[in-house]
Amino acid sequence: MSWQSALACWVVRRRMRPHSAEPEVDVELARNYASRRIWSPRVPKGWRLDIRDSSAEAPRRGEWLTPPATPRATILYLHGGGYYFCSPRSHRAITFGLAVPANARVFSLDYRLAPEHRFPAALDDSVAAYRRLLEDGVPAQSIVIAGDSAGGGLALATLLAVRDARDPLPAAGVLFSPWTDLTCGGDSMRTNDGRDPMYHASVFPRVAAQYLGTADARTPYASPLFGAFEGLPPLLIQVGDTELLLDDSTRVAAQARAAGVRVELDIWRDVPHIFQIWAPFMPEAREALARAATFIDAAVHRPPNTSIV
Repeated sequence: MSWQSALACWVVRRRMRPHSAEPEVDVELARNYASRRIWSPRVPKGWRLDIRDSSAEAPRRGEWLTPPATPRATILYLHGGGYYFCSPRSHRAITFGLAVPANARVFSLDYRLAPEHRFPAALDDSVAAYRRLLEDGVPAQSIVIAGDSAGGGLALATLLAVRDARDPLPAAGVLFSPWTDLTCGGDSMRTNDGRDPMYHASVFPRVAAQYLGTADARTPYASPLFGAFEGLPPLLIQVGDTELLLDDSTRVAAQARAAGVRVELDIWRDVPHIFQIWAPFMPEAREALARAATFIDAAVHRPPNTSIV
């Protein structure tokens, strides 16, 4: 455990964890906190950031980060935040930190948020964004769908939805601490309660209800853990061993492997939830994003119908 990771755990335990014990989800407080991030990375030298704000139609609303050279991949990124806060801007440390080593252009989608827009609004937006990439001529084999936390669950749900619709599948999925079970039924919700430096377990059912509305928490497009994984492209999953969402990753990995899906599962010790957002400050975050970039490069350049070697 690096001192940087220890410091990050200390910060989130003091600043974020107490709010998760409140009896109600304070949407405005969370959104204000995310919008006041003290630090945001600079656009990498030579790269171009194109921000498409709320005036753009849903599939195009978000941020494009484009490299100076011909990109080797296109990443559709879905940010976390419990489906109710955060934005492409709040997650630039991840998208910038992933784009550069992968030499990929990234579209970070500004999908609609709960409680104003409940399930399946976020999924509708992510599927529409993926289809717009295809319509714009981006080959499916060059696309990777990635996300963290709720966005990681949304990324996996998007893979299920486009497979079920028989759309061309992307090259891979990259999931950082994905929230895949909105019933909150994983054992780690109990065994890691108190170990997770960022959240109390009690907050997750409240956040899930806010997103789901009247929808069933076991529907696979909301909780992809309950879906069928046959035919999905390769998956990379990264998660921390003290996270409440640990079992949301390990159970998906086990079920996907049983369905014949190639899965790389990386469990990191003593890191906070979505530790990748601490790049480049935290060495574990830098290493994790570099490993994800290697995975992406292998996925988009493998011959059709073969596994990543």
